[in-house]
Amino acid sequence: MFRGLTPFSGRGHFRWGRCILHPMIILGIDPGIATTGYGVIEKTGHKLVAVAYGAILTPAGMDLPERLLMLSRELQTIMQTHQPESLGIEELFFNTNVKTAMTVGQARGVVLLVAEQNGIKSTGYTPPQVKSAVCGYGKADKIQVQDMVMRLLNLKAKPKPDDVADALAIAICHAHSSWVH
Repeated sequence: MFRGLTPFSGRGHFRWGRCILHPMIILGIDPGIATTGYGVIEKTGHKLVAVAYGAILTPAGMDLPERLLMLSRELQTIMQTHQPESLGIEELFFNTNVKTAMTVGQARGVVLLVAEQNGIKSTGYTPPQVKSAVCGYGKADKIQVQDMVMRLLNLKAKPKPDDVADALAIAICHAHSSWVH
């Protein structure tokens, strides 16, 4: 607990001087059709805590519409369980493989739809924005991002697969953005 941060009446609320801090639940998503990483963090003042994280995996042999439906159902469960107030999601970046870019775009669309159905505001971030927010350098490599995610969230091990660490990094980026108060 931060020095000067004291519990206030009501679960999860803290007082910083005369100001009452409300914890905010943030969901970070790294969309993909085979693997969608997710990370749920809690932000109280400047303190960030990992609440839950993992990956939604869809089988390669399954038809695309079935995979998207599976992704939708899993996201719905995550959102209903953790009730995030806002969502950060990775923006699509230039990809030379058009087919991969299209399926990632479809997965991203499902994420945005489920968030909207749950009344959750979403904001997109480019990979350089996320790297800059987490590492202070927009061209940081994956290992640097994973190390900083571990440090910032006080995790004992690197989240696996990489999509999970990326989702937590997106949540951290969103927590530090001017859109989140």
